[in-house]
Amino acid sequence: MKIKYLIFFLICGISVQAQQAFTLQEAVQYGTKNHLSVKNAELDIVGAELTIKQIKASGLPQINGNFSYTYNAIIPTQLLDAKNFDPTAPEGAVTKFKFGVPWAGQAGVGVNQLIFDATWLVGLKAAPVYRELARKGVTNSKVVVAENVAKAYYSVLVAEERSKILDLNIARIDSLIKEMRVMNQQGFIEKLDLDRLEVQRNNLVTETQKVKNLILLSETLLKFQMGMKLDEPIVLKDKLSDVDIRPLALLEYQPVDYANRIEYSTLMVQRQLTLLDKERTQKGAIPKVSFNGSLGAGHSNTRFNPFERWFGSSALTLGVQIPIYDSGLRKIQLQQQDLALLKLDQNALLLRESFDLQSKSAGINLKNGLESLNVQQRNMDLATEVVRVTKIKYQAGQGSNIEVVNAESALKEAQTNYFAALYDVLIAKVDLDKAMGKLLSE
Repeated sequence: MKIKYLIFFLICGISVQAQQAFTLQEAVQYGTKNHLSVKNAELDIVGAELTIKQIKASGLPQINGNFSYTYNAIIPTQLLDAKNFDPTAPEGAVTKFKFGVPWAGQAGVGVNQLIFDATWLVGLKAAPVYRELARKGVTNSKVVVAENVAKAYYSVLVAEERSKILDLNIARIDSLIKEMRVMNQQGFIEKLDLDRLEVQRNNLVTETQKVKNLILLSETLLKFQMGMKLDEPIVLKDKLSDVDIRPLALLEYQPVDYANRIEYSTLMVQRQLTLLDKERTQKGAIPKVSFNGSLGAGHSNTRFNPFERWFGSSALTLGVQIPIYDSGLRKIQLQQQDLALLKLDQNALLLRESFDLQSKSAGINLKNGLESLNVQQRNMDLATEVVRVTKIKYQAGQGSNIEVVNAESALKEAQTNYFAALYDVLIAKVDLDKAMGKLLSE
């Protein structure tokens, strides 16, 4: 029975581990679903729907009930001309009256119904636009997450590849040290030559540890950008060797389709809302029609007894509110909205120009990065060949140990430069996709 449970937990553990393995596309999809910034933006959609419901509900019937029961501790006293009751009363004489009774109550129910309000109709018209603006906010958050995840993913891939190359360098030097230790024991080389290679190996081991720490840091950053828990394990399915950068050299500059940029489409939705807000202000000059109805009862009594002496009442009211003069308030509001529209139009122009600049800059950076990568690839190939030839010459007694150490150092530098150039190319590709509005496919 214990063995069965052990097998079950092992299977569960393997499945959980498998769920933490991601391709770049899967990592982006995970991030766009789980990152907190995206979830917060999705909450804005819920908020927008509630606001839309609120606007609709404001035009539907509103029913309210009321009840009050009052004890008038001191009944107000009024003075009346005594001649109203006694024509023979002297001039200036008054009679005191207490109007009211100690106990009074009110109870009733009222209904209010909007019949016509042009501004409310504009609010209904703006509902789908407001909903679209909230959705644009979600898309914008996803684009940001996709960019950050892609760059972090490539950072891990490059660091892992650097670690593999450094391990190969250490293995090669270990083999050379082993051969040279035998030569030293036989008296063909000095121990100083062996020590130089030991120093070179120690430097490579230190560099390897730094790169391994960089991998852990890069993985942590990737998990953060994806919205994963930082203590969860993660495995990258893609390898750097799977990334084909050759098609990038064939890319040609294309004008940006502004509609593909979420920033621009969001601005256009904001412009629609501003136009609707202006329309709402303009239609505020149209009369509003409403209906009010009430049904209730009033109570008066000289003693406390809320169960007797209630008198019914009812009223139906058709109200028309006609704007006549607002001291120029509406005109000022329209001018403010015209300024807002002008500002939005200028921002749209600025966005279009910035998109063009981003596209051209990303294209140039990609081109420069590819050229640099080709140079660094040739340098790394040459440095590898130099190491091979130098090692052969040294073993044949035709070269010095210094040449071997220098060749190894030059190879490590060439490899570092190559991976830096490769990372720059990958980042430039991400920047170009973002500039063209192609970073996130929905």
